[in-house]
Amino acid sequence: MTPGRWMKWMCLLVLFYPARAHAAPDDDSGERLRAEVTAVETAFADTMARRDFKGFASFVAEDAIFMGGGNPLRGKAAVLAHWKKFFEGAQAPFSWKPDYVEVLPSGDLAQSNGPVFGPDGAITARFHSTWRKRSDGRWEIVFDNGCPVASSGGR
Repeated sequence: MTPGRWMKWMCLLVLFYPARAHAAPDDDSGERLRAEVTAVETAFADTMARRDFKGFASFVAEDAIFMGGGNPLRGKAAVLAHWKKFFEGAQAPFSWKPDYVEVLPSGDLAQSNGPVFGPDGAITARFHSTWRKRSDGRWEIVFDNGCPVASSGGR
């Protein structure tokens, strides 16, 4: 997906996400929410390392859209059908970890970003995920995208 299309999706998400009247969280609750989403993203990534496809599936929202490669995967079934191949074999083909997380003051929508590593540990891409907090308090991933990193040119 081109950067322009990604920005369009994010703008649409912001424009059409239901507005709610919430007070801004104090610093402690904002930090707590960021830590909560960081832990969820880390647990999600750990499913790949543990080769736990069922665990991976438990984080994906029914209406999720995973972008990347120019062909969005719409809905949990499509996401899982495509991602199943990444869980085959004993060695994970890649891994990821969050290095930046932000949560809306409402505490029900968050974005996590971070590096994606190849099997050799080299950074190959950056991921961008949007998480929604369900009414039962569980976080689920609703949007996911990865962008390749530019080559360092041998530096």
